[in-house]
This record gives sequence, structure tokens and C-alpha cells, in this order.
Amino acid sequence: MFVYEKKLQYPVKVKTPNPKLAAVIISQYGGPDGELGASLRYLSQRYSMPYAELKGLLTDIGTVGSR
Repeated sequence: MFVYEKKLQYPVKVKTPNPKLAAVIISQYGGPDGELGASLRYLSQRYSMPYAELKGLLTDIGTVGSR
């Protein structure tokens, strides 16, 4: 059975917003050289891999990188 609870692992209290830090975090996650781009590249390369064991490896790397 799967139960989804929308809550943070650790409590976060933001006292003041920091737009510069937010821009850095967003660029590292979703920018052209960010984690999301790398994860999607691994997952797309999976479909052209001729070896089953390496397909699984690319799938594992791509899914772990997107967490």
C-alpha cells in the first residue's frame, strides 16, 4: 500500500527571502547543466542502448539523479 503525505522531511523556517540564492539553486537543478538535464539525458540514452544490463544501469542513474 502506498500512502502519499505532502510534508517536508525537515521543518524549514524562512525568515527573509533571498532571490540570489534562489536563482543559484534553480540554475543548479533546472539549468542547462543542472541535475534535471543530466537525469533526462541518461533516461533518453537508455532507449538507444543495445545491452539490457546497461539499459538498467542508465535507468537507475537517471532516476536516482532526479530525486
